[in-house]
Amino acid sequence: MNAIKWLREAGSVIVMAALVFSPAMIAGQARPPQPPPGFPDLVGALKSTPGCVGVEVARTGSGKQVIFAWFEDKKAALNWYYSDTHQAAMKQFFPQSEGSKRTPMKDVPDDGGPVLAVASITLADKAPGEITTLPISQIAIELYRPLPGGLALGGRFAPSAIKVPGMREAPLPGAPKTGREQ
Repeated sequence: MNAIKWLREAGSVIVMAALVFSPAMIAGQARPPQPPPGFPDLVGALKSTPGCVGVEVARTGSGKQVIFAWFEDKKAALNWYYSDTHQAAMKQFFPQSEGSKRTPMKDVPDDGGPVLAVASITLADKAPGEITTLPISQIAIELYRPLPGGLALGGRFAPSAIKVPGMREAPLPGAPKTGREQ
């Protein structure tokens, strides 16, 4: 009986995922976003940062360009924050910022747990004034930690190096392999 309940739950997840993601796929949103002109190669730099275990890029249906970067822990995320590439980007696009005077991630516990950084940006026709030289209408860098639980049927969005307590993982027999899984 547990197998039937599990299959029913997995089927519900697949149907929900199809409903959520098919409009974006139909609209051609699956292509990777292009960085703004003059923007450094953040994805390449992130991938070469010690402790960064995975990077994905996406474009949302609302037009945000997003980078998802998974780090082993707070120390690894700080490696990225203080990297030459990140510091140069902050100085280039936010010259008036006092970012160097604040303590990054001061509210994130230093407990060795993984950190997901989600950076999103919405491009605009011109820079919004004195805050930045970037032509944007929105920018955000948000930090997340995994919660226990979840289901991964045939693979995960997060890299396998990110351990999630209580996550149920199962193969999807007969599913074609993607570039990430080969």
